[in-house]
Amino acid sequence: MTSESLLLFVIAGLLLNLTPGPDVLYIVTNALRGGARAGMVAALGITAGCFVHIVAAAVGVSALMAASTTAFAVLKWLGAAYLVYVGCRLLLSKAGSAIDLEATSLDSTRATGQNGYKTVFLRGFWTNALNPKVALFFLAFLPQFIAPTVEHKPLAFLLLGLLFNFNGLWVNLGWALAAAWLARRASLLKNSLHWLDRVAGTLFIGFGIKLALTPSPNA
Repeated sequence: MTSESLLLFVIAGLLLNLTPGPDVLYIVTNALRGGARAGMVAALGITAGCFVHIVAAAVGVSALMAASTTAFAVLKWLGAAYLVYVGCRLLLSKAGSAIDLEATSLDSTRATGQNGYKTVFLRGFWTNALNPKVALFFLAFLPQFIAPTVEHKPLAFLLLGLLFNFNGLWVNLGWALAAAWLARRASLLKNSLHWLDRVAGTLFIGFGIKLALTPSPNA
């Protein structure tokens, strides 16, 4: 991978992690209810769950691509369709539909406690690990940055996945700190990041089209 491709991968990963979704909603909700520490624990749980998909992508996708052209084609079209679908939903989403902070219950005075933090972490882990859309996302997103001629595809998937997860951790922690800051001041912003839906939606559709046009490495 060239330095330009690596930079594009990092920027794309950061933009995608900035886009509000189920994981962000979980982090923000816990930060609003239990403060910055609870939100950060939720972010760590989400990040830990993401490792499940990274390993699965590193093992499964490389095996499918090496095994048969048909398997690669099925995976390619499934991944492309999903990316375009997500992109269209983001482009057509209404302001405030991704995260409705005003509908979130605030309970920052409740003591979370060590057992409570453990529960927050585990729920965050399973929220991500059991989400099949996250697995499909990794299967569709990572191949964009791996050349068909790369000899050790599992290692390439693993390294890119770890880099994506590392960058995503800081974004998730930022969501937690921002939500806790807003909760302390009892002033919740709404729709301030709506433009990210448009940017990320366009990015998703672009990756979907690129994936659909990618030739099979076995062809």
